Amino acid sequence: MSFILPDILASRAQLAPGRVAMEHADGSLRVSYADLDERSGRLAALLRESGIAVGDRVAILCRNRIEFFELLFACARLGAIAVPLNWRMPAAELAPLMNHCGARLLIHGAEDAAAARTLETADIRLLDLDEPGPDGLAARRDRLPPVDGDGTWPSDRTWYLLYTSGTTGQPKAVIQTFGMALANYVNISQAMGLRGEDTTLCFLPLFHTGGINLTALPMLILGGRVLTTPGFDVERTVELLDAGELDTFFGVPAVYQAIALHPRFGELDLTRVRCWGCGGAPLPDELFRQFAARGVTVLNGMGMTETGPTVFLMDAANAARKVGSVGKPQVLSRVRLAGPGGRDAAPGETGEVWFSGPGITPGYFADEEATAAALTADGWLRSGDLGRRDEEGYFYIVGRLKDMYISGGENVYPAEIENQLAEHPDVLEAAVTGVADERWGEVGCAYVLARPGQTLSGPDELRAWLRERLAAYKVPRYFVSLDDFPRTAAGKVRKHLLPAPPVEARLP
Repeated sequence: MSFILPDILASRAQLAPGRVAMEHADGSLRVSYADLDERSGRLAALLRESGIAVGDRVAILCRNRIEFFELLFACARLGAIAVPLNWRMPAAELAPLMNHCGARLLIHGAEDAAAARTLETADIRLLDLDEPGPDGLAARRDRLPPVDGDGTWPSDRTWYLLYTSGTTGQPKAVIQTFGMALANYVNISQAMGLRGEDTTLCFLPLFHTGGINLTALPMLILGGRVLTTPGFDVERTVELLDAGELDTFFGVPAVYQAIALHPRFGELDLTRVRCWGCGGAPLPDELFRQFAARGVTVLNGMGMTETGPTVFLMDAANAARKVGSVGKPQVLSRVRLAGPGGRDAAPGETGEVWFSGPGITPGYFADEEATAAALTADGWLRSGDLGRRDEEGYFYIVGRLKDMYISGGENVYPAEIENQLAEHPDVLEAAVTGVADERWGEVGCAYVLARPGQTLSGPDELRAWLRERLAAYKVPRYFVSLDDFPRTAAGKVRKHLLPAPPVEARLP
């Protein structure tokens, strides 16, 4: 069921025109809500002057900056569709995405000008956010009167497309609607207790749902202040935390790991941040405990690009009692666990996590086959994640359906093994996959990263460590030492890119 939203930015600018909306953390640019509204309107005029109309795709290739959100709101004013691109990808990977979405315009920052030029064609025009002089984007924008639009945003209209990170293969363009943005705002603002006077930090990449929606866009809807940094910089983040600049913080596990490893971690007053959220990948129990020892309760959560993303976020009152849980579904989310034969899984039983509600994507852009495979006829999204629910209604994610392997007839969930390995004093992080075995069908291969300053124990010690904690069939046969993992923007390990054992890096 569709409904009409007002122009959210225009409404917020009317309510609090002088309040600071966004600020570059280095102090180079600060804009009020009135400024953001006007600049977005002028940018919409420039897009229209460049031939962009309703439904046209506008690709964006830039690091985190205020202008990205101006472009996002400018597209909303015109009914155009923004397409943030992954600046970590080489041009060879970006070209098929540009072809797939059919973007007519590519707007880029100075850092990505070289890649952008290789993507320019007769059908794709370029605009450089950082071009100086009277013919530069900023000067052209400021000469145009702002576009107000019609002031209405249909909830089912596509606002932007996000290409999935591709943990298992070719990225798909997930449709993001205005209604999804509103649902996520409700879910995350209630779960984290966001306030209009809060300041949050936007450092997760803006080609990822976390960069846009956790929690920058919800904070702009709410009327708070968003600080931006081009990307994650642990030194700058520690400085902001130490200065008491932040009221809320949302990161992925790799970010929390970097903060925990910082030399000043033990002296920071982390309690100045009212709420800490984590998502994108499972938060190891050991990392939760490290922050808890510093007076911080990290709220573990779970969602997908396809869910807007917020579905789960743990409540602070029960986080320590239920370490590892992602909490309960938030207010605008419905969740079921699909067990064998499609029946609902009983408490304690593992099933595939299915989602429903206003935060769910209507599908994948220009990909009917993928849409049909992901969405049931009655509107449930099959996540591909495996979870269980306890007797109190708290959910635990036990792994990906595609990651689960069967060893000697027993289901093995890699996340359980990875969590135990992360508790070993020599291990910083682990990833486990199943590999073919003539006797058992499949056995485990554990890929491990050493903790800084530590030397990894041999496989016999790691096996013994696991055997004290897990059944024998869960203990991997192979152990491979790596310097780092191939990762997505959210820090998830791209397991399909890990080397297959046996390899030279295998521990003796």
